[in-house]
Amino acid sequence: MDSFAVGLPLGGPLRILAANCGLDDPVTGLKQALAIMANPGEFIRQVRQEASKVTWPTRKETGITTMMVFIMVFLAAVFFFVVDQGLALAVRFILGLGG
Repeated sequence: MDSFAVGLPLGGPLRILAANCGLDDPVTGLKQALAIMANPGEFIRQVRQEASKVTWPTRKETGITTMMVFIMVFLAAVFFFVVDQGLALAVRFILGLGG
């Protein structure tokens, strides 16, 4: 066994992670991941490269989505207010406390 991997749980999650990354040996995969993380410059370069692949929404799309969220929150608030008032009325009626 590699001295690097002493004390690491090589079964279960680590093997699954290695298999999903196309690696046969989880220790090799772990070494590769640690080697990449050891170089902050390389990490920043990879982050920028991945961020450039993102399709960012336009200002108009963001505004429309924001308005849709506000409308849905308002509708949900009205719905729950009506349900709450209805339940309160029913409880007052059942308990005989209402007029």
